[in-house]
Amino acid sequence: MQPTKILVTGATGFIGRALLDRLREDPIFSVSAVVRHLRAPLPSDVRVHEVGNLSASTDLREALAKVDVVIHAAARAHVLREEASNPLTEFRRVNVDATLNLARQAAEAGVKRFIFISSIGVNGAETLDEPFSEISLPAPVADYAISKYEAEQALQQLLQTMRMELVIIRPPLVYGPDAPGNFGRLLRLVASGLPLPLGGISNRRSLIARENLVDFIITCVSHPKAAGEVFLVSDGQDLSTTELVRQLAKGMGKRLLLLPVPTGMLKFAATMLGRQSVYQQLCGSLRVDSGKARAVLNWTPPLSVNEALRKTAAHFVAQQRT
Repeated sequence: MQPTKILVTGATGFIGRALLDRLREDPIFSVSAVVRHLRAPLPSDVRVHEVGNLSASTDLREALAKVDVVIHAAARAHVLREEASNPLTEFRRVNVDATLNLARQAAEAGVKRFIFISSIGVNGAETLDEPFSEISLPAPVADYAISKYEAEQALQQLLQTMRMELVIIRPPLVYGPDAPGNFGRLLRLVASGLPLPLGGISNRRSLIARENLVDFIITCVSHPKAAGEVFLVSDGQDLSTTELVRQLAKGMGKRLLLLPVPTGMLKFAATMLGRQSVYQQLCGSLRVDSGKARAVLNWTPPLSVNEALRKTAAHFVAQQRT
């Protein structure tokens, strides 16, 4: 039996590299990768295609030859120090135009399935009474989320007339060892041992461990019921920011002083500093109902929240010691 040939974009990124490593463990898969520039070597059994920045005109025919499944994890994600004069235009250039170019060439090359890693931001930035599910109306707010939603719509329209199957996955915050962005900053804050004003936050947020997301993506590679579907996925247990910080401190073996500062005071301070988005991420709720993924694909996250956070925190401590 011939192995399933899989092409991973964004293969050197936080999700892509872990996905690549996991796929390589199973002999039923033959793996190739699309990267911008190869700064560090990938394993010798991975066929690597350096293509520069993905765009609407990138020629990907060689990379797509004889590929069965494309997992598109490459994207222009949240930019901490945005320098573009029109950020939304830049997000669209990569996340919409380049994605459509890849999908069109993939369909023409005979690829059977295209898995698009989107974002829970497509549904919105906050939940109030009910968690987001696949039937929730899209309401993207940030430029990144807007571009991901536009890419979803464009992919669905494009593939209506083509034989290639589409799977869309919308994860919430993805965490794990070496996590970038806000989660990485939170790890450093907890590790510092400084008192934090996060002891009185009673929000509820869904997360997904990178290992769990990778497991779900691989489930979608071959499961027949994944074709044509949109899935929201999470670890399955929501945490408050206070609980999250305590779990990380426990995993690091640290005693942490959390001050029960009222959220109203935190909101006022964030507004004065122009950091409303940080307040939203720390104090707002964003819950995900991943029941469809579990029911339709019979998927269960391999790691519990507590185990995944413990492993993440322990890895961070080990890295600091080296």
